[in-house]
Amino acid sequence: MDVYNKQVIEYVTVAAETCLLFEHVNECTRNEFIVRSLRLLPLLYAKTVVLGVPEMVLDDAPERFVTEEDYQYVRESVETLLGNDNVYLEVFRPEMKYSDTPIAAFISEDLADIYQELKDFAANYRIGVEDIMNDALAVSLEAFAEHWGQKLLNAMRALHALRYSEEFDSYEEE
Repeated sequence: MDVYNKQVIEYVTVAAETCLLFEHVNECTRNEFIVRSLRLLPLLYAKTVVLGVPEMVLDDAPERFVTEEDYQYVRESVETLLGNDNVYLEVFRPEMKYSDTPIAAFISEDLADIYQELKDFAANYRIGVEDIMNDALAVSLEAFAEHWGQKLLNAMRALHALRYSEEFDSYEEE
C-alpha cells in the first residue's frame, strides 16, 4: 500500500488531531471536550473504514511508544473531566447475551485505548521509513477491526447521550 496516498494521509491527520485532543483534555471544559470529541470521533471512524489493511512487510511488529503513564494520564484526565458521567452501560460485549446484569464501561478507558493505538501508529509513521509506516498502518487497522473501532462507537454513543441530555447546558453555567 502507498503510505502517502490521500486516504492514508487523511487518516494520519485525524489520528494526530485525536491524540492532541486526548493529550490536552485538561485544557477543555467538560462541554468543549464532549463537543470536540463528537466532531473528531465520527471523522476518525470514517477515515479508518475506507482503508484496506496492507500486508505486513517486516518480521517484527512496530514499536510501542505509549507508556503506562501516558495511558493513565489520558484515562484519568477524561475520568476527572467527566466525573460521574464517565460510566455507561455496555451492551455489545459477547457475554451480555448470557447475563441479566448490565455491564458498566467507561468513556475514559475507551478513549485511552483508542489513544494508545493511534499514538503508537502516529509515532511509528513519523519515523518516515515506508516499511515501518506500512506495518504500523496494518497493525492499527487490524486493532481497529478487533477492538478499538467498537470502543470508538461505544464512546461516541455515550458522549452523544451526554451532549443531548437536558443537563448539558447547565454545565456551562456552573
